[in-house]
Amino acid sequence: MQKIKQFIESEAGKDVLTVIIVILVGLGSFGLGRLSKNVQNEGLWVEYQNEGANVVNSINSPQNGLKQTSGVFFASSKGTKYYSVTCSAGKTIKLENRVYFNTREEAESAGYELSSACR
Repeated sequence: MQKIKQFIESEAGKDVLTVIIVILVGLGSFGLGRLSKNVQNEGLWVEYQNEGANVVNSINSPQNGLKQTSGVFFASSKGTKYYSVTCSAGKTIKLENRVYFNTREEAESAGYELSSACR
């Protein structure tokens, strides 16, 4: 124990201890970053009592005439590109201008093409 104590108190020991601490902090930070990346963010859902639902504008479904307010892909009703809901490139499109599609084929048959930022 005396030899270990003398080594830690020496300049070389302090340098080794500093390097070990830096490595451990780096590994811990990396591990926490990887851990936070794997968590699926479900987002927030706000409900107000005694108020109607706030539904965004969307396209009419050709099958039944009902409005579609969600899907795997979306596009701007004023644009030519479509985006996946996980792509951050389409986040600037206002909710009231979004049209939603369940498949790529639906979006492409409606005249939209996939944004190059989402490939």
